[in-house]
Amino acid sequence: MFGPTWKCSDRRFGVRVEADARIPLADGTVLAGTWVRPATDEPVPAILSVHAYNQEFQLAPIRPAGFSYQRGWMEAGDPQFFARRGYAHGVFTVRGIGASTGLFQAMGPKEADDIAEAIGWIASQPWCSGRVGMFGISYFASIQLHVAMRRPPALAAIFCPFGLTDFYRDMFYHGGILSHRFLLQWKEKFDAIRYRSWYRERHGEGAYQAALAAALADEEISEVPGLVAALARPEGADAFLADILIQPFDGEFYEERRVDYRATDVPAYLGACWGLFGLHLPAAFRSWDAWAGPKKLVIGPPLYLDRPLTQLHHEALRWFDHFLIGNDTGFLEEPPIRLFIPGRARWRAAESWPLPETRWMDFFLHEGSLLHEHDPWPLERSTSFEDSPFGHGEAVFLTAPMVEETVVVGPFALDLWCRTTDTELLCFASVFLEVGDGQEEEVTRGWLRATRRALDRAGSRPGWPHHLHRSARAVEPGELLHLEVALGAGAARLLPGQRLGLRLKAADDEPPPDAVRGAGYGHLKRPTAARVEIVHDEAHASRLVVPVVEGNVLGSFLSGGVLPAPIGPLPVAKFRRPKGGRSATSA
Repeated sequence: MFGPTWKCSDRRFGVRVEADARIPLADGTVLAGTWVRPATDEPVPAILSVHAYNQEFQLAPIRPAGFSYQRGWMEAGDPQFFARRGYAHGVFTVRGIGASTGLFQAMGPKEADDIAEAIGWIASQPWCSGRVGMFGISYFASIQLHVAMRRPPALAAIFCPFGLTDFYRDMFYHGGILSHRFLLQWKEKFDAIRYRSWYRERHGEGAYQAALAAALADEEISEVPGLVAALARPEGADAFLADILIQPFDGEFYEERRVDYRATDVPAYLGACWGLFGLHLPAAFRSWDAWAGPKKLVIGPPLYLDRPLTQLHHEALRWFDHFLIGNDTGFLEEPPIRLFIPGRARWRAAESWPLPETRWMDFFLHEGSLLHEHDPWPLERSTSFEDSPFGHGEAVFLTAPMVEETVVVGPFALDLWCRTTDTELLCFASVFLEVGDGQEEEVTRGWLRATRRALDRAGSRPGWPHHLHRSARAVEPGELLHLEVALGAGAARLLPGQRLGLRLKAADDEPPPDAVRGAGYGHLKRPTAARVEIVHDEAHASRLVVPVVEGNVLGSFLSGGVLPAPIGPLPVAKFRRPKGGRSATSA
């Protein structure tokens, strides 16, 4: 790959493979993996990829296919690509996984300490130039973010799009609601896992057994057989899942696995795709906002990436050439942000996020399923739906048809007033485009458990609420609730005639549009029947906050921009006479 003023490393080396490589750690633990190196006696820079999955399939020469849950964990890339261009690429499992010794840490602090130590060991090898980068997505990316906070001297750059930074909010408990379907699939991908319960180690056997019993008695968890099985026999990957189930509130377990964003000068290539609002997308913007070192951000179309990972190889090569071998590829002179705009099917560059031209516009919820910029009209009241194990109702609100092309890009938020006849409300909110013929295109989603509605005011920003999730706040049947729901960032282009929609439910029983957006589906449900009332009167103006970057200059037209046909001469206005037959002006 090359440009008018720069050129990346050529494909010019043969390849040597060390299939049973080992990296020794100071405490006696050994990390197992594979090195794929260029066939040269000269020292070369190294790229390290670290994971918790099957090692053999990370290296298998399989023709790429679209993302699927079957192949989703094949995220190390093609080591031969980097080796042929002058880099030693190592793919290793973390402790407690595969052939690596020790106990699995599940992204705990010891895991990042291990990798930081391993980077020092790699840099000291005679075949290494002393400079090391890290590469990979998802688990591979998440651990990079933690390692960069430790600033090992040899770590020159990380390439870590699709990384998680807050497992509680971004993956395990969306809005405080357990996302069990993805968890049950994900835990099966850990290879030969050896794990010891974090909760039992910290709190003792008695507290552990009591917590397991409490989780088994939970009326929502008991409806999901896979969760019950994990709690009844917490061994291996199920012991890790059980630790998540018995800790439904944010706390020390999750804090240890949350990126702390210490000052770091390690260059980071960040990103995600618009479809992963239920996994990686929030973390990409969180990292962009907090990262102190050089950084790039790329948000792609809602497709994730082919598996095995291939699309980012040339981009990563340019990144590593720049920071690991001193080949100035011009990366830092280009705009730091690139965003794919769905509907336009093209990219736009930016210098900052959110985009500087963003106007956050309030679209209020109205009777008759209307979503409009005007405040609630007098005498408006509410919209209701029923939710039960036998059927999950919904309330849908739509704008008028757009009269001009409108582009929305950025974080959405929902300011919602509501009631329920239950003692709990699970709020599921989705924003979508109605594109014609009843077809919808989902833009983003948000979630909130009503008993977790307490806000972290210091950590919240306008239109971007941040919830504490530290304790439960009771819900009384019929109580008027105020829920501030953070929806993921989204991007969409609305053509004239299309509508923006908001769907509110108390469950997410509908099938996801695709496997990528499926990461944001599959949560616990309430086992009881309830009536949910969405309040939108003058005193309680429920609203969707929409990030408009282009169009909608005059606001949406209730007419949809369609004028009535001519109707002939206008009728003469008639005025009602006062009683008694006297004219209004007579004495």
